[in-house]
Amino acid sequence: MTIPFSRHAIAAAICIFPLAATAQSNEAAVPALQDIVVTPSRVAEPLADVVGDVTVIGPKELAEARGDSIAEIIGRAPGVQLATTGGPQTTTSLFLRGANPSQTLVLIDGMRTTELLSGGTRLESIDPALVERIEILRGAASSLYGSDAIGGVVNIITKKGVQDRPLSAWANLGYGTYETIKSSLGLSGASDGWDYSLSASAASSKGFDVMRRHFANNRSTDSWGHYTDRDGYASRGWSGTLGYQWTPGHHIGLAAYNSTLHADSDGSADDFPWATEDNVRNLVRQQAYSITSTDQITDQWESVLRFGWARDSLDYRRPTEGSFVHSSLKRTLSWQNNLQILPDHRVSILTERLEERVNSDFSYDRTERNINSAALIYKGGFDRLHTQASVRNDNYTDHGNQTTGSLGLDFDLTDTWQVGIIGSTGFRVPTFADLYQDYPAAFYKGNPDLKPEKSRNIEAHVQYMDEGTLLRLTAYQNKVRDLIVNVYDPAVFLSSPQNVNQATIRGLTLTGEHNFGDTTLRASADFLDPRNDDPKQGEGSMLPYRARQVFHLGIEHRIQALKLGAEYQYTGNRYAELANKTRLGGYSLVNLTAAYDFSKSLGVQVRWNNVLDKDYVLVDGYNTPGSNVFVNLSWRM
Repeated sequence: MTIPFSRHAIAAAICIFPLAATAQSNEAAVPALQDIVVTPSRVAEPLADVVGDVTVIGPKELAEARGDSIAEIIGRAPGVQLATTGGPQTTTSLFLRGANPSQTLVLIDGMRTTELLSGGTRLESIDPALVERIEILRGAASSLYGSDAIGGVVNIITKKGVQDRPLSAWANLGYGTYETIKSSLGLSGASDGWDYSLSASAASSKGFDVMRRHFANNRSTDSWGHYTDRDGYASRGWSGTLGYQWTPGHHIGLAAYNSTLHADSDGSADDFPWATEDNVRNLVRQQAYSITSTDQITDQWESVLRFGWARDSLDYRRPTEGSFVHSSLKRTLSWQNNLQILPDHRVSILTERLEERVNSDFSYDRTERNINSAALIYKGGFDRLHTQASVRNDNYTDHGNQTTGSLGLDFDLTDTWQVGIIGSTGFRVPTFADLYQDYPAAFYKGNPDLKPEKSRNIEAHVQYMDEGTLLRLTAYQNKVRDLIVNVYDPAVFLSSPQNVNQATIRGLTLTGEHNFGDTTLRASADFLDPRNDDPKQGEGSMLPYRARQVFHLGIEHRIQALKLGAEYQYTGNRYAELANKTRLGGYSLVNLTAAYDFSKSLGVQVRWNNVLDKDYVLVDGYNTPGSNVFVNLSWRM
């Protein structure tokens, strides 16, 4: 594996070195984090017991980023890179461990949000004000969640009610650069067996011009739909839960999430060249509803039965060229039985049915398919050895059986040092557009003979953790075959997807955190080698839009009721296309944060992003925010 070192890599090492230097000599006063997570094994467990590479973005981090989008917040986590086409309201993509955006599964409360036509997720429509926490599971996880989990899983968990808690309420109101206004409020509580929560949010912004005047090669963007104006957005959202524990160990709950986004844009590289008009708008809606029955049948047997319904839609409106409407629907019925066969050994048996339906103004040869799945998950401990194994079969009505598996082993060398290794497989079934789209006006035709993309992932880690310090080094390799790439045929003037590429993604991630009492230092360094193994004519050897180096450094200091923070991020060079001809320069960002608690109920938070007003590019031809400030006033009962 070739790892590109530079002065930035040396700087990152210097940033993390103090954490290593204090790892064995400094006994901090704060206890280790006891976050409870559900994504890594599909069962609630302490983060410290997880087998795998997992990050939790909790309420504290979300509160410190009130003015940011959900993608910006996730993009600061180790192993994640972000791309947007012009702002928080535009198409947003996440590259988890170098995998394509369509190769990372995004969930809302455990339900799939994948858009069935394009394969992406409409992250821009999800308001972080409605989110309780975000769990990021890195590495192939199809043996737990099925298709799309080649790079990993991002589970966005909305705010919930809590048992045995009286009524509480909260509210936020903030204002920032680009005339951005955000507000949110909510309540939750529990009594007499009932638990409930309700949250609502609203936001608007005048925004900035989403498109640059020129592409990186100095070609004008006017012919691609650029209209010089400010492109803003307005969003609304709500989420709620209602649950009842009718007897100890037996709970039934309803959960709902609904958000809408009205976003201005100028079109994109996929639009028709004559779409050079003002007031192009995307109307995006994201919905997810579920009912869950959790029953402790015996002391050793827990049954979880769930029905979920999720829908996303895009109404792309242009004043003179008309509009296109696309939507996708997912219905899920799952039954998971968790069996505690021995005190340190648990087996989960999962059966699941997923029904996928699409509706589009474009023509599709097929608009529905069903998937029946079964999985077996084992979690066990043998003194210092911790294991997790899983196997899953997904039967598609249009692609037959897809079987995946995973085996992970963690070994505690001492009370503070641990080593581990994981091997896993993943897959991604082609989208409806890949397979069945038949719309000549879009110069694109699907290919029903496509095979699923498949991957083999192996990773190893070494970790040091005590009460105040966490250091972790993870090395991984993910080999993906049968990559789906659009191939243009000049004879018929059509592009069609083909299984023509193989890729190997290798990487190292180094993370560290140390608490010095009132001061906390965090740092991470990602070194990525995302290779196109079999480049065809006109293609390069590097996968596009993935930097080979990403570094983060953050420091936070508390002075009684005042908390101050600073962040530094460096992202290296990337290529803008598979041909590797357009190179996007690296960039550095500095962010500052501050928070002050006037009382236990009232506080103010300030975030200043891109302090130095750096001009940088995430996607060729599209702008990014300049220096921007957001001030939020928070209240809690």
